[in-house]
Amino acid sequence: MQEELTKQLIQFRNDRDWEQFHDSKNLAVALSIEAAELLELFLWTKDGKLPNSKEEKLKEEVADIFAYLLLIAEKHNLDLRSITLEKIAKNGAKYPADKAKGKSLKYNEL
Repeated sequence: MQEELTKQLIQFRNDRDWEQFHDSKNLAVALSIEAAELLELFLWTKDGKLPNSKEEKLKEEVADIFAYLLLIAEKHNLDLRSITLEKIAKNGAKYPADKAKGKSLKYNEL
């Protein structure tokens, strides 16, 4: 999946001559801005529940975040599946289920 989507993103980008703007810093900044736009959707919501009227915008923001993440991963030759599995394993060691279950404490507070 990652390879196919990245290929389409790169084609889209290259058709518009935008690679010149896609250095690591700018991609990271763009990702952060899109994440903030996602967060903004939940601003002033009751109990963190998103109104149905914002569902389409939610999809757009999630897609934007994922697109920038794919471009960053491509620029740095990162396999998102592999690095995510590695991170899950690291977090599993830091947050053993028997100590962390049902708790929102940081690993050094368990």
